[in-house]
Amino acid sequence: MNASGPKAVMINAFDSGKLDHLPDATAALIRRRERVLGASYRLFYDDPVYLDRGEGVFLYGPDGAAYLDVYNNVPCVGHCHPRVVEAVTRQMGRLNTHTRYLTDMVVDYAERLTALFPASLSQVMLTCTGSEAIDLALRIARSHIGAMGVIVTENAYHGVTTAASELSPSLGDGVPLGVHIRTIPAPDSFRDDPETMGETFAAHVRAAIADLKRHGAAPAALLFDTVFSSDGVVTDPIGFIKPAVAAIREAGGLFIADEVQPGFGRTGTAMWGFARHGVEPDLVALGKPMGNGTPIAGVVGRPALFDEFARRTRYFNTFGGNPVSCAAALAVLDILRDEKLMENAATVGAYMRAGLRDLAKSFERMGDIRGDGLFIAAEFVSDPVAKTPDAALAGRVVNELRQRRILISASGKAGNSLKIRPPLPFSTEHADMLLDGMKAALAAA
Repeated sequence: MNASGPKAVMINAFDSGKLDHLPDATAALIRRRERVLGASYRLFYDDPVYLDRGEGVFLYGPDGAAYLDVYNNVPCVGHCHPRVVEAVTRQMGRLNTHTRYLTDMVVDYAERLTALFPASLSQVMLTCTGSEAIDLALRIARSHIGAMGVIVTENAYHGVTTAASELSPSLGDGVPLGVHIRTIPAPDSFRDDPETMGETFAAHVRAAIADLKRHGAAPAALLFDTVFSSDGVVTDPIGFIKPAVAAIREAGGLFIADEVQPGFGRTGTAMWGFARHGVEPDLVALGKPMGNGTPIAGVVGRPALFDEFARRTRYFNTFGGNPVSCAAALAVLDILRDEKLMENAATVGAYMRAGLRDLAKSFERMGDIRGDGLFIAAEFVSDPVAKTPDAALAGRVVNELRQRRILISASGKAGNSLKIRPPLPFSTEHADMLLDGMKAALAAA
């Protein structure tokens, strides 16, 4: 990209040209980082956070300062959970190799994982990252359908491989969409009529299908994150995605559910975002929280699709499903069950949404509170009647919270919605810390 080309923009990004106001140690580390890692490695916040360790729902700086983590869904059972650390350490000292040798760990994990899905989705192919999982799901769908077309939402993020980035419009104009990709408006429960929202979304899917066919293409899949997290978080009304899924299947395509962010009990209502809506996908992409930060991801799907893909395509992933990552992932499933973290997400999420709605009563520019479990959005508007997005206000609140050692970020096409998705052990006490910080941040912003 040359200097006159499109500029990549990231919500809540640090401006690396503003180092003078930072502590000397922080500024020095940023300069070292930029020298060896390059400009693509962006940082959050006007005042970047310098971290040394993590535990539970807190991150700590080198000076011991504690930061409440209200944003990171990757360590879903908490930063450095001792049971995950122990499982990884034990397995690393025993065996770590690829899946072309026969080992117990990958089979044990696959059985445990697929038991959490509908009976029709009974097999899994393991990868290292969510991007790889999306890439693999696309290959399976396109091979099965014999077509290349994929429909995604206008501000979707699905990954950073070549194939995944081509259907991630949130990456900006500098990352061109694939020629067979069609974007559609995401559902908007703040502005759309909930009675017709599902049919409106389905109508957009049908229009995209028609456009693909007009250009001599055909749809292989409809792909979306089942809480529309990059589009600003849309979870309700329950069941609204059903007409859209029906529309893609009527056209001969598959539905791929991206569960990289909403999966593993985060919504509190169900283990998977699609399950909240009573829908069964053809393929499901998993990642991020699967190993609590250990690289493991995968695609769960129908055996017939996997069998057909295996007959046509040679596929292998050296580190996908390695014993160490599977040990971490098994520990995550144990902790989710034993510590009742999905139930905790439901209880604490409801408490937090109620607290945010109370705050909104005295701050009318916080126009909408929505979400389920511990996946919540607080949307800011400049005009409560017109519901005009206010990204600048959201950005100020994010940075005011950072100054109060509460870490959060924003989401949505306009970047005007706080994206609240803390580790799942988050308690009502932690929620009160956020709510107190929000009150102070709103007053200062």
